[in-house]
Amino acid sequence: METLRERQSSRIVTASAHSGSARSIEIAQEGDLSIDNISRKVADEGDTSGLSSCAVVSDIIPDSASVYHECKHVNYRLLKRAFDLIVATVMILLSWPIMILAALLVRLTSRGPAIFKQVRVGLGGRRFMCYKFRSMCEEAEDLKPELAHLNELEGPVFKIKRDPRITPVGFFIRKFSIDELPQLFNVLKGDMSIVGPRPPLPSETEMYTSRERRRLAVQPGLTCLWQISGRSDIPFDRWIDLDLQYIDQMSFLTDIHIVAKTIPAVITGAGAH
Repeated sequence: METLRERQSSRIVTASAHSGSARSIEIAQEGDLSIDNISRKVADEGDTSGLSSCAVVSDIIPDSASVYHECKHVNYRLLKRAFDLIVATVMILLSWPIMILAALLVRLTSRGPAIFKQVRVGLGGRRFMCYKFRSMCEEAEDLKPELAHLNELEGPVFKIKRDPRITPVGFFIRKFSIDELPQLFNVLKGDMSIVGPRPPLPSETEMYTSRERRRLAVQPGLTCLWQISGRSDIPFDRWIDLDLQYIDQMSFLTDIHIVAKTIPAVITGAGAH
């Protein structure tokens, strides 16, 4: 069976704002779909002073349509990464007492580890280990098939408002997004960004349509338009609409706006299940 790494092959299509010309660059090596490597590859191929945008067409996701990644100006890319590092570091420093308390409560009130590790899908279909405080019983994944008929959302996602697998402590930390604080370390590692579509499960991406796979065209994030628009209270199709809206309009000001809106959304626990 071919591995994900063996299947990786991509094409960078660049467009010049000055000349109106377009060209493609073939890439096929591990790590090439990161924005840093994309920018270096484009720079190695020639003058990028007129570069306005580029698209990455990838076939690393088995049996999928192409994935497009809009690369904004290099200044935005660098600014976004700097913002991620600064915000993640500050939030870790400010929230470490909460994280320690949450870990202790989770560990002492139910069987199982405090940290729940789960494989998620990131930029370009790459898989990474995502961290959360465990909010469900230890055997939650084994019980999922038995609860499939209770799923309240259309599409490949699985959501139940009163999920019986959630522990009492888990209910509280999910409501106020405390369970997601460990993902700040995913941001530091570069697996995630502060702002971006929420990272899906591999089983979910296997059922994606070509339109839905566009969510994988950018780095996943801690918060997004979906997060500040009702979260689990909105249908899957609207969720996708919001993610694609962000991808098409992403900018540093948009990121700042989403982060500012996230604060009241977290405090009120709106849409959190």
